[in-house]
Amino acid sequence: MPLSSPRRTPLTDQVIAQLRHQITSGEWPVGSRIPTEPELVEQLGVARNTVREAVRALAHNGLLDIRQGSGTYVVATSELAGVMNRRFAQADPREVAELRSALETKAAALAADRRTEADLRRLEALLEQRERAWRSGDAERFVNADADFHAAVVTAAHNEVLAAVYADLGTVMRGFLREGIGTELHPEGLTDHVRLVAAIRAGDAAAAGVEAAAHPFICRPSP
Repeated sequence: MPLSSPRRTPLTDQVIAQLRHQITSGEWPVGSRIPTEPELVEQLGVARNTVREAVRALAHNGLLDIRQGSGTYVVATSELAGVMNRRFAQADPREVAELRSALETKAAALAADRRTEADLRRLEALLEQRERAWRSGDAERFVNADADFHAAVVTAAHNEVLAAVYADLGTVMRGFLREGIGTELHPEGLTDHVRLVAAIRAGDAAAAGVEAAAHPFICRPSP
């Protein structure tokens, strides 16, 4: 049945909703491989064709990537994020870095005005987690920790529209960060975010914005 067909069964729609929830809830994070088709059939108690159609629908919408011989992977947390990922996959990395800087600079300034004590505790915990990840020498672990920290800064801005746009672009920005860092970490290359968190805690919006803007955003050199 074509994915665009309006005759998709209610059961397939239910399975799509269940799989989407696994993704949006974070149980299946971006980059992870989802259970195999037989495993999903057993878990969900539905026919193989129903599972296959649901997975293909989510792949069509940009949330999943079906890789022959490897499995099916989560590539985005929403349909819009999937569109963003496809749209900007070949963008100039310097332009992506400039966009990230603009969003995070504004978010940091807003966070200084609006953060809660819970936000501050989360930022400090994620800052420590980020530093531990760097010391571990594990590049992938650091990429994830860095992304989680910056997402928390945006969350602390308490602007739902800004947070949604940032989240939808998150896969793109994480991909460029991963490629820019490479597979090895160098101890002298860690950017310190302690002053950024201190400015947010102090409620100094100007300083928080300056600190966020001052951080280099790793990217590949333009061709």
